[in-house]
Amino acid sequence: MKQLVITISRQYGSGGRIIARRLSEELGVPFYDKEIIQKVSEQTGLTEHYIRQTEARPTGSFLFDLYNMTQTMPLPDQVFVAQAKYIQDVTKQPCVIVGRCADYVLDEHRCCLRVFVQAPLEQRVRRAREEYQVEAPHMESFVKQQDRYRASYYSHFVGRKWGDMGNYDLCINSRIGIEQAVAAIKAAALAMDG
Repeated sequence: MKQLVITISRQYGSGGRIIARRLSEELGVPFYDKEIIQKVSEQTGLTEHYIRQTEARPTGSFLFDLYNMTQTMPLPDQVFVAQAKYIQDVTKQPCVIVGRCADYVLDEHRCCLRVFVQAPLEQRVRRAREEYQVEAPHMESFVKQQDRYRASYYSHFVGRKWGDMGNYDLCINSRIGIEQAVAAIKAAALAMDG
């Protein structure tokens, strides 16, 4: 592979992270997900827990924004900028990156395949319960809430609608199967790289 980078955005519980990891293994390229949080934590001195919370619930509070106008860049923005810089640094070699608005961060990258993975709600609920070991009283609501957090984060930092097909080169429904989704993305990546 030349300089091809694959970004995977995904609905919660769609299996997008699993697909991304298997894709990186098949292509023999590095995989970045939680490693980004660890690296940004080291660089900024912020805890990994704080960074994960920032990603899960970006501020939309007018009072918070007003307060931060008088301060330096708000911490959530500092986290986003640090993550974006790290993402840009690791894409000097082929890799697979999960989430963190990488599709947008790499908008100018000359060889980037932007993928969005979705799945039917019942499949996502089942995966959250069985594979992620989530125990919530109302699983459907919980899964939908995770997607709202992702959409809010994306909208806040990118100014685009999360999950909109126009933001991606390939949208795939993992209901076709994890291995089939990996094969389809791999085929698209190899065609793009060739």
